[in-house]
Amino acid sequence: MKWKSLLGVSLAGMVLLAGCGTSKETNSEEKGGKEIKIGVTQIVEHPSLDAAYKGFKKAISASGLKNVKYDVQLAQGDPNNSQTIAKNLVGEKVDLIFANSTPSAQHALNATKDIPIVFTSVTDPVGAKLVQSFEKPGDNITGTTDTHPDAIPKTIEFIDKQTDAKTVGLIYNKGEQNSVAQVDLVKKALEKSNLKPVEVSVSTSADVKQAAESLVGRADVFYIVTDNTVVSALESVISVAEDKGIPMFAGELDSVKRGAFAAYGFDYYDIGYEAGQMAADILKGKKKPSEIKVQYPQKLKLVINKKAAKAMNIKLKTEWDSMAEYTK
Repeated sequence: MKWKSLLGVSLAGMVLLAGCGTSKETNSEEKGGKEIKIGVTQIVEHPSLDAAYKGFKKAISASGLKNVKYDVQLAQGDPNNSQTIAKNLVGEKVDLIFANSTPSAQHALNATKDIPIVFTSVTDPVGAKLVQSFEKPGDNITGTTDTHPDAIPKTIEFIDKQTDAKTVGLIYNKGEQNSVAQVDLVKKALEKSNLKPVEVSVSTSADVKQAAESLVGRADVFYIVTDNTVVSALESVISVAEDKGIPMFAGELDSVKRGAFAAYGFDYYDIGYEAGQMAADILKGKKKPSEIKVQYPQKLKLVINKKAAKAMNIKLKTEWDSMAEYTK
């Protein structure tokens, strides 16, 4: 699906995007079936979030729900746009909101306590005050998180035991609560290793390359957590890592496909799919959001990009063959 920006195209874009739904859904509407309208709010466009949305749609389709229409709106990384999107979706009285990212979910929950909200790509739903706990989410909200309890500890363990690094460079936006939570976990894991953190904060994607360059000579490896600001400009970090021969680790697998060296992760498509299954149960009236536990990713694996390893001057070890999946 071709994404559309909120900026300047709101109404026309919404109509066009709705029209991009499956033909089966359109046909069902022509036969007089009740229309189900799902509002989709996403903070920014990048491969991980896009994959989560694709997984969500696939699960809805596989559930057998008919005549489903999607109102997809992107915030272009702007929190003000995200707030406006949430209010728009509530005003349109959609049947369910799919919130793809932490700020998208926060703004949706601020906008409604009645319309069901299913989120994904949220790192710390409790810390972000989206749910009371994983076991007891709020009255109208539940979803899937994009962090696995073992992902960060395993990444730090790999860097500590499998590389000669002494320092780990972290680039993130302190304005993203999900990133702050992850960096705190990284620091906690580093306390159990021989590694030290070196931090740089950015405010916009335009700041990312300069931030990466500022770490040259101070950081032996880069570790990019799932920060939306940085991941949306990931190629800037990759170019510095390749030019300077600095191994670059990532917080999710889509970044490895884009050129990061390695990551412990899972497919965002899968957590989107699992969120879609939750949404289907809610739309069918089988369960309320409060009855569905927040869910962790089900699969965790180490993936290494051979092409990136060569570009970053990293020699592959034979012992990694039994630890990792390789991509080229």
